[in-house]
Amino acid sequence: MTDHRDAVLRLWGRQLHERQGEPLAWAEAVLEATGRPPAAVTAAMSGRLDALADSPSDRAWLLFRTVAKMAANLRGDGHYDADVGTRIGPLALRLGELEPPLAGPLGAALGPLPDGPTSLVTVHAAELSSGIYTIRLRAIDALLEWAELGHPQARSALSEVASDHRTQDVTVWTKALNRITLFGNASLEPGLLRALADTGHRGVRWSALACAELGFRRAVPLITALLEHPDPMVREGACEALGLFAEPAAVPALSARLNDETNWVRSSAALALGHIGGDRALAALWQTMVERRNPKAGHLASAIAAFGPPVVDDLIALTTDPDPDLRALACRALGSTGDDRALPALERLAAHDLARTTLGGLVASAAKHGLRTAHRLRARTATT
Repeated sequence: MTDHRDAVLRLWGRQLHERQGEPLAWAEAVLEATGRPPAAVTAAMSGRLDALADSPSDRAWLLFRTVAKMAANLRGDGHYDADVGTRIGPLALRLGELEPPLAGPLGAALGPLPDGPTSLVTVHAAELSSGIYTIRLRAIDALLEWAELGHPQARSALSEVASDHRTQDVTVWTKALNRITLFGNASLEPGLLRALADTGHRGVRWSALACAELGFRRAVPLITALLEHPDPMVREGACEALGLFAEPAAVPALSARLNDETNWVRSSAALALGHIGGDRALAALWQTMVERRNPKAGHLASAIAAFGPPVVDDLIALTTDPDPDLRALACRALGSTGDDRALPALERLAAHDLARTTLGGLVASAAKHGLRTAHRLRARTATT
């Protein structure tokens, strides 16, 4: 949408029909303005497009056929062909440039061109209250694009959407909150806290994440309470939000989620603890990994690796544990640290440890995976 002119013309083409109180009468006026013979206009308006097959072609022909198709669709089932509509504005404008005598009649029939991006944003903002779901989604996507281009009116419209979840379509609302950093500011805090407290709302997960993105720390107690929500998607979002806050006070509640019944909640809780850091978070991750001895707990290994050099020696020691599941997890974690000290232990296990985990994989395979990860991280560091 960086080309404003094209965007305006596309909107114009779509609006041309939507503005009309009598669409068939409007279509007939456009057809007449192209300068085609009256017989062709009559045939088109009666839906007999086949009668136009032998008509002579000129510069007006493409626009004529486009509008005629739209009129036929309207007459047949009453539905507006949006794809046809998006072509009308650019075609008409080009025809007026190529045939100056037609510019005046076409302009009178079509109506004025929208006034640049501001007109576009105004229309899209109004479309947010449309009774048609697809139009609402199209409008919010367009407003987000304009906000990304820095348009202040689009950002204002999006702020209005985000400020009160009770008045918005939940899909529109969550789409806006997914890009909250484009337009969010302190004025949204009361509305987002109100949405966060409405735990039965289907968008409460996005409320938590939006508050975290904007740094509204008053939301932390409400988000922490969501860790007990019955919906695992909400619990997962709460974990992610608390990780974004890097909130040490949330460590006990997040540690409890390491035993959540849902895998992706456990994973999100582990990643959050890795973001928060500190001795308590590390102790919770380490204890869970050692006690559960779950070979599928790669998320625990990744989270522990996030603590960096302080955990490398302990992980190296874990590679000598009698349990092959723990040795495999230690290999994955060591690889993710990218630390040089990890390489000898990983190389040893990759060459000699043929024990199998409870999932049937070799510890040697986990060590090789860890080595690949470590070498990739080291190469990336060398090029930065």
